[in-house]
Amino acid sequence: MFKKYSKNFWLLSFSSYLFFSSFTMIIPELPAYLTGMGGKEYIGLIIALFTLTAGISRPFSGKLTDHWGRIPVMVVGATVSGLAALLYPVVATVSGFLLIRLFHGFSTGFKPTGTSAYIADIVPADKRGEALGISSFFGSVGMASGPAIGSWFFLQYGIDGLFYLSSVFAFASVAILIGMKETLKTKQAFHPKMLKISRSDIFEPSVFTPSTVMILTTLAFGTVVTLAPDFSDFLGIKNRGLFFVVFTSSSLLVRIIGGQLSDRFGRKVVLKVSTLLIFTSMIVLGFSITPFQFFAGAFIFGIGYGLNSPTLFAWTIDLSPEASRGKGVATLFIFLEIGIGVGALISGTAYQGVNERFPLIFGAAGFFSLIAFLYLQFFNRR
Repeated sequence: MFKKYSKNFWLLSFSSYLFFSSFTMIIPELPAYLTGMGGKEYIGLIIALFTLTAGISRPFSGKLTDHWGRIPVMVVGATVSGLAALLYPVVATVSGFLLIRLFHGFSTGFKPTGTSAYIADIVPADKRGEALGISSFFGSVGMASGPAIGSWFFLQYGIDGLFYLSSVFAFASVAILIGMKETLKTKQAFHPKMLKISRSDIFEPSVFTPSTVMILTTLAFGTVVTLAPDFSDFLGIKNRGLFFVVFTSSSLLVRIIGGQLSDRFGRKVVLKVSTLLIFTSMIVLGFSITPFQFFAGAFIFGIGYGLNSPTLFAWTIDLSPEASRGKGVATLFIFLEIGIGVGALISGTAYQGVNERFPLIFGAAGFFSLIAFLYLQFFNRR
C-alpha cells in the first residue's frame, strides 16, 4: 500500500493527524470549562459557533483552493487552529470564549478543503475512495487520540496546558505543509479580489445528492459531539474522552476498506449501509443505561460514520468538474458544517442538563439518518 502513493500523500496524511488532534483534544473539557465560567446554558454553542464560521468560510476556501493553491489554504487553516488555542487562556469571560470559538471554526473551514482537493490531484480516479479512506484514517486517529491525550494532559497540567499542547500540534501540521509541493497547475498570486464571493462560488450543483446525504447524517454527529461528555458524566465514566476513543477507533476499522468497497461496488451501496448503521447507533446510544451499552452505541456509530464520510467525499470529487474541484468539496463541507452545527445547537438547547431527554434527542438525530437511507433508496435513482 505504501508504494501506491507518493511521499506527499503520506506527509499530507500525517499533517491531517496533527491538525485533527489539535482541535479535538480540547473538546471533552470545553463544556466543563464553559460551565465554570458561568455559561452552562451556552454549551450547545461550543460546537455550533465553531461550525458556523467553518461553514461561512467554505465558499472562500473553495475559491481560494481553485485559484490561490491547495497548500496556502491548508496552511491558513492549520495556523488559525494554532493561534486560537493560544487565545483561550487569555480570555476569562463567556462572551470572549464564544468569540474564540467563532474564530477557531475558520481552521476547519480551510484545512480539510485544501486537503481533499490535493488528494484528488495526486491520486488516480479509480483509487479515490481508498485514498480518501486512508487520509480520513489518519484524521480519525487524530480525532481518537486527541480527546484521550487531551483529557490525560488536562488531568496532569490543567486546562491552560491543554490549550498550549493543542497549539503545538497545529503548528507542527503547518511545518509539514510548508515543505510540500503545490499541485494546482493554474496557481495565481493572492489578490483581495479572490475574497469576493458570488452566488456561483457558494454552491456546486453537481454535488447536490452527496451534500443532501451529508447534512442528514451529520445532525447525528453534532448531537454526539455535544452531549457525549455529559452522557459520560451521567453514566459515571470519569474520562470524557473514552467515548471518542471507542467511536473513532471503530471508524478506523472500516475507513480504508469502506473506500475500497465504494471504488468497487459504487458509492450508493456503501452509503445505504452507513446511513442505517448511524440510525441504529443513535437508538442504542439514546437508550443506554450502562457504560457497556453507551460504548456499544459509540462502536456502531464509528463504523457507520467511518463508511459514510470518505464515500461521500469520493462521490463528490467524482461529480465535481475538474476546474471546480475545490468548490465541489467546499459545497460538501458547507452541508457538513450546517448538519453538525444544527445538530449541536438543537441537542444542546433541548438538553439543558435534563438527562431524561437523552432518548428523545438521540432518537430524533437518528431519524434523519433514516431519511437519508430512504432518499438514496427511493428518490435518487441516478
